Amino acid sequence: MTGTTLGTSPYRSYVYAYPHKTAYRPLAGRPGGRPLLSDLWATERKDALSLYLHIPFCEVRCGFCNLFTRIGAPDELTTRYLDALDRQATAVRDALGDDAPVRFTSAAFGGGTPTFLTAGELERLCDIAEKRMGADLSAVPLSVETSPSTATADRLAVLADRGTTRVSIGVQSFVDAEARAAVRPQHRSEVEAALGRIREAGIPVLNIDLIYGIEGQTEDTWRTSLDAALAWSPEELYLYPLYVRPLTGLGRLGAAAQEAGGPDAAWDDQRLRLYRAGRDHLLAHGYEQVSMRMFRRADAPPAGPDDYACQTDGMIGLGCGARSYTSSLHYSFDYAVEMREIRGIIDGFTTTTDFSRAEVGRYVDGEEARRRHLLQSLLQAEGMRSAEYRERFGSDPYEDFPAELERFAARGWLADPADGGSPSARSASGRSPAGGPAASGLLRLAPEGLAHSDALGPELFSPAVRAAMAAYEAK
Repeated sequence: MTGTTLGTSPYRSYVYAYPHKTAYRPLAGRPGGRPLLSDLWATERKDALSLYLHIPFCEVRCGFCNLFTRIGAPDELTTRYLDALDRQATAVRDALGDDAPVRFTSAAFGGGTPTFLTAGELERLCDIAEKRMGADLSAVPLSVETSPSTATADRLAVLADRGTTRVSIGVQSFVDAEARAAVRPQHRSEVEAALGRIREAGIPVLNIDLIYGIEGQTEDTWRTSLDAALAWSPEELYLYPLYVRPLTGLGRLGAAAQEAGGPDAAWDDQRLRLYRAGRDHLLAHGYEQVSMRMFRRADAPPAGPDDYACQTDGMIGLGCGARSYTSSLHYSFDYAVEMREIRGIIDGFTTTTDFSRAEVGRYVDGEEARRRHLLQSLLQAEGMRSAEYRERFGSDPYEDFPAELERFAARGWLADPADGGSPSARSASGRSPAGGPAASGLLRLAPEGLAHSDALGPELFSPAVRAAMAAYEAK
């Protein structure tokens, strides 16, 4: 089955948060203007929060990257950024108050590349999380993103000493020619050296990111990257399909299958073929599929809350590229992809003195909360128990989203409710092992549904969110 036989590309959009930031708008123009954080958090539960600190700096920007990050940090910009982060953390912690317990159950440093910071700056970043926000980094899962060139021994030593439980490194390809095609200047020898330093640091969980769909990539070269990654026995592997986004390096170069030009059937078929090959290879090597992208070694230590937990629980994001979530509002700072715009936003952040109000965001009503819960749960291989949905919302997902679920079932994307067993125990064919437990009330994707996660997810977006995203002017 290919994307074209379904009448839609299987690679419409990677849904890592809902609503997407392009649906956010300045809050100043709403009645009441920019809301005070103290008001937003006054009635929220704060005993199971996620904490995210965003560092918007990289040594280089990969050709496929549309993340909020800039190249380099001249004139002590990192110092000014950390100063602003410190001010923001103080204001946010004050806004959370002390009337109810404030507790963080997970933490993450992302970007950009957090390890762009020096070892001393990483110490300060950890101090901001602990001394300003009150997060005990030694007692909760702490995930940090890194890159081959910045995963140095002194930085990794700081991270290990401060309680980091997971390091994620973006490799994308172990084949030098493919790295160049993705506009990612690196050599395999540098990657291997960085992986050696991460293992030597003793951080419990290593995640390696790989990308499929690069120009010139074949099943043989894809297998080369997979086997090179497996040689390090990573606890986790993420397999990402390549996207070509507006305003990115590959977008400006006019690489194949730009989204503005519509679906590219040959490229879709290539990515699906490589996805299935990668999935089957990892399953055969003792990895369990957690989502379309994520694979975890069967004997890996617990990694903490699921990726989508912050969509259900509250989240505090610090830094100019971070999101925060309350039950009724998702908020952040302005968003951009083009380098000049990003620089302007970062410069504005570093000079901000008042962090007491939300700037940009989108209010989330009950219907959107249902969509978010269904979307984030359904895109995980274990799926969602309808009873948990009913307990939270007082309704049934089949009653709330009959058209969407009927459409997914007609396409073969939903697993048969009678098909028992845990998703991680299933083979790629979708068959459960003999004697598996009954799956009554379990709503989850079939293997083909997982393969089409990037088509399924956007179909659950509300008309209002779609309209807001369509009206967004990329900058």
